[in-house]
Amino acid sequence: MAAMKKVLIAGVVAAFAAFIGYRFHKLKELSLADREVPVKHLNCQYLKNIEYGAEDITILRDGLAFLSTGLKYPALPSFSDDPGKMYIVDLLHPKPTPVELQIKGDLDLSSFNPHGISVYTDEADDSVYLFVVNHPQQKSQVEIFRYAQEDTLVHLKTITHPLLHSVNDIVAVGVESFYATNDHYCHNDALNTLVVILGLPLCEVVYYSPEEVRVAAGGFLSPNGINISPDKRHIYVSDIVGHEVYVFERREGEQLAKVKSVGVGSLCDNIDVDHRTGDLWLGCHPNGMKLSKYNPEDPPGSEIIRIKNILSEQPVVSQEYVDDGHVIMASTIAAPYEGKLLIGSVFHKALCCDLK
Repeated sequence: MAAMKKVLIAGVVAAFAAFIGYRFHKLKELSLADREVPVKHLNCQYLKNIEYGAEDITILRDGLAFLSTGLKYPALPSFSDDPGKMYIVDLLHPKPTPVELQIKGDLDLSSFNPHGISVYTDEADDSVYLFVVNHPQQKSQVEIFRYAQEDTLVHLKTITHPLLHSVNDIVAVGVESFYATNDHYCHNDALNTLVVILGLPLCEVVYYSPEEVRVAAGGFLSPNGINISPDKRHIYVSDIVGHEVYVFERREGEQLAKVKSVGVGSLCDNIDVDHRTGDLWLGCHPNGMKLSKYNPEDPPGSEIIRIKNILSEQPVVSQEYVDDGHVIMASTIAAPYEGKLLIGSVFHKALCCDLK
């Protein structure tokens, strides 16, 4: 009996070891560790004043673009000890140049660590509100600002909630309401690592308003970028680990109903939506292993993917820009406007490119 017990235990241990080995192999596949993509460039120039990344970019219809810069994120490189900053750039200017936004109000700027951003324009008075995911001391909270002229943001409110525990990106749908992605399952690093190793789709999208906070959609490996269609009827979510973009329909009471998912073949980060065409533009990481194991001699590359007609039966996924990391490393966002394309990154620089 004792011998049989030892055999059973050994069998269980061997099976578990084989399973873990399989999962690590699968993780390597999901990170696209062996992927090399040929360079495909556009006519681009660096944006001045952006030296430590522009993780997210969003553009108003009048051509004013907001940039979140200086993100410090666990397990990713950071080359500045300074707090993060917000910038604005006028894309209608002949030589678009980012200008730092001055922040007024009750906010600790010494620990400001901006991540995903979104703008909301109140149709009642045309006021512009900027929503910023902030990670002071690696916590997660959402800051709401009102954009005042003269390159100033007025801080209005800080939002925290247990369901907003690892927020990556945000899309505003009201003056104080939004959808947000949680890119990790929980606060516990060990448990998060186990969830990733086991490939459990336990991450969520959360809806927040002053009246209610709830999980709006689940079943993601790691939801990252989130945005909204020009007609406000659909929400788009990028699952960076799953290599897919999910489409949800907004229903009464801010319920989300899954419509479809579209494979993109890359580790896609943030989403921007062309307000004229409805096309999705994605800032992506062609090889996740190069990003997580940063080596300046073999830097992480950048890839920009566009999805046309995403609501149709045959959406068109195309590669619009690729770099091997020698021009721009670790792209996270691509935002088009009137023949121009802004490309941002986690920790490197930002580009302004010509599409025409």
